[in-house]
Amino acid sequence: MAIVSPPTQLPTPPLSALLRDGSAAEHREAEGSSFMTELLAGRVSREGYAVYLSCLRRVYAALEGAAATLAADPIASAVIDPRLERLAAIDADLEFWGGMVEHASPATDAYVSRIQQASAWGGTFVAHHYTRYLGDLSGGQAIGRLLARELGLDGAGVAFYAFPDIPKPKPYKDAYRERLDALALDPVEQQLVLAEVKGVFGLNGALFSELTQQLPAWKR
Repeated sequence: MAIVSPPTQLPTPPLSALLRDGSAAEHREAEGSSFMTELLAGRVSREGYAVYLSCLRRVYAALEGAAATLAADPIASAVIDPRLERLAAIDADLEFWGGMVEHASPATDAYVSRIQQASAWGGTFVAHHYTRYLGDLSGGQAIGRLLARELGLDGAGVAFYAFPDIPKPKPYKDAYRERLDALALDPVEQQLVLAEVKGVFGLNGALFSELTQQLPAWKR
């Protein structure tokens, strides 16, 4: 009788690689925003940018409020870092651009609600933290430079994109990914985190789609 070998067990990729590769399509789709294209070309008015910042403020208020609540959580605490927080920077930018704008935004409502729901477990909170802050440290840096150039700014108004307490983003991001990979999550839990990351990109894309629909009113 022939001996049948057991199926080969493929190694589980590190969580950081799973999240990066598993959400690549959603990431690309969220990046292709007409609103961001127009903003980076200097064709969005002060009001339009203030609306965008006002939406972001609500998102980061929810995220950083959840971080304060989960500071002692064994999973969430691995990534929480006050040096990443954006709320004070957004407030400084809003003051420069004319203040918080009261603006109906169903997409922002949905995003905030999802952060609040996801924060019931440290793993899904990590998905939100990872997607926003590593994006801020990566593409956000280039966005800040482009905005400053196109709008003729000397640093004021784009504090959101600056991380004065993290002078070298690459080593920080590498260490952040190492902390992700060290999380004690089983394969099922890792897939739950990945699913949440995909959902976050979808929420972000929905916000950009909403803002894109209003571009005609914000032409500069």
